[in-house]
Amino acid sequence: MFCPKCGAENPEGTKFCSKCGAELAPSAGGAEAPAKPEAETSVGMSANVAGLLCYVGLWISGIVFVVIEKKSKFVKFHAWQSIMTFGVLTVAYLILFSIPIIGWVIGWIVWVLGFVLWIILMIQAGTGKMWKLPLAGDWAEKQANK
Repeated sequence: MFCPKCGAENPEGTKFCSKCGAELAPSAGGAEAPAKPEAETSVGMSANVAGLLCYVGLWISGIVFVVIEKKSKFVKFHAWQSIMTFGVLTVAYLILFSIPIIGWVIGWIVWVLGFVLWIILMIQAGTGKMWKLPLAGDWAEKQANK
């Protein structure tokens, strides 16, 4: 069961979202239909694919989707989260690589962790989940709801 407010997945039969606390409405007939991201976007593709593509080019593709997407809050959320997350990681990476030896070592660690995060975020968006990162996700959600 997905929360209609934040998109978090919750166990079947749950009355309130475990992430945001919103009330989860029971479905008719007792069968639970998972809330998927909006099927229609202004870019003419499914929201899952558009959300995944927000991450493919890191912060650059996030900017592209912020500019062209007008309908889907799901896609806008992932676009803003991509900009914030990978924008900050890019700046950190550039700063660390300007520091000899210790900065290079830490920079490579940041790069590897960023790569793993990139894969995880693409999978989450591609499967229709609004997986929020601790700081960037909250900020992205506010931006997407404007």
